[in-house]
Amino acid sequence: MTTEMLFRDDAYLRSAPGTVTGHTSDGGVILNRSLFYPTGGGQPGDGGRLLWDGGEMTVATAIKGEEGAIVLVPAEGEAAPAVGTWTTQELDWDRRYRHMRVHTALHLLSVVIPLEVTGGSIGTEKGRLDFNMPEAPQDKEALQTQLQELIDRDLPVTEDWITDEELDANPGLVKTMSVSPPRGSGRVRLVRIGEGAAQVDLQPCGGTHVARTAEIGRIRLGKVEKKGRQNRRVYLHLDD
Repeated sequence: MTTEMLFRDDAYLRSAPGTVTGHTSDGGVILNRSLFYPTGGGQPGDGGRLLWDGGEMTVATAIKGEEGAIVLVPAEGEAAPAVGTWTTQELDWDRRYRHMRVHTALHLLSVVIPLEVTGGSIGTEKGRLDFNMPEAPQDKEALQTQLQELIDRDLPVTEDWITDEELDANPGLVKTMSVSPPRGSGRVRLVRIGEGAAQVDLQPCGGTHVARTAEIGRIRLGKVEKKGRQNRRVYLHLDD
């Protein structure tokens, strides 16, 4: 019951048809194809609506189900469409787009702070990365300036695919100690920022991203928190 991941093919797709192929025991809806990104890799699941002839359902979030299924979780008290129903999926685009901007900005944060990443989280207003960083950065303003300059270069954000074996042979591609790259299909998606001599980042990622870094807009680095002897948490805010 694997769900086709429409968001993987086009992160800017806001509406798409889908047919209900099943329900979970706790009322979740499974479609043959999903516009909605399921919670994972620090990125929250998408929300929105399902519309069908004679009804509609608010999608509170999306989560990963069994055997490659994506499960749409209805808002409390709302009825799900029956199996076989043809629906129109409508994405809460404003929320998703902010997730995309924050997510790409966090990839660039891992460029200006080139340390091992031990955790991360994405929201609509801000995100954060946890680094293996025994000492706090001495000049946060300089890091913010460096990050904004990368964003303002309007670098393209593209994807490549490699096999699991190629990833195993190139462990340096994996920056995150806490989140495993999305494996299982025999190939792994890489997100590339910049191209050719202007490439600044390449790392495994299953999430959604903007197409060019300038779409991120203005950012601001927030507080740096100590999280254990070796760890520092760095917050990044969208500033527009």
